Amino acid sequence: MRKPAGHPEAPGSPADGSPVDPFGPECLDVERELAVFLRRARASSGEMARQVHPDLEPAAYGLLVRLEDAGEQRATELAAYFGVGKATISRQLHALEALGLVERRPDPGDRRASLVRLTEEGRARFTRVRDARRLSYARKLAAWDRTEIAELARLLHRLNSLADQEE
Repeated sequence: MRKPAGHPEAPGSPADGSPVDPFGPECLDVERELAVFLRRARASSGEMARQVHPDLEPAAYGLLVRLEDAGEQRATELAAYFGVGKATISRQLHALEALGLVERRPDPGDRRASLVRLTEEGRARFTRVRDARRLSYARKLAAWDRTEIAELARLLHRLNSLADQEE
């Protein structure tokens, strides 16, 4: 029978019988720092959404980011990308349409479907806010060496890729 972790006779247990943390202090540090990062990111998304339009929901800001990055898409593609249901995407898209930030057009490949894209107004508002955010990042990271910034980007990409593998 296998001994539970932390049991004095279990493999990897300290001789003094104190419990073993299978994750180590480094993982706890990562968890704590990610929690702070995510809390600040949510607050930042809310602020950026309000800067695009006072009535824009923070969650809908991500749709603008995706449409700017990937171009026009079907609502089903957006739902799959964000891992949410069609009803959620539909509600957010309707709100964005009502604010004049996105528009739909028939999909030439399938007339039953439509493609969603940023309007000129939506693109202008989004670009203004995104550029201000990038300038803020540049100021905050000004004292960092470019190789450190590149390493941060690489590690964040690697972390995000792990999340993609779980899906």
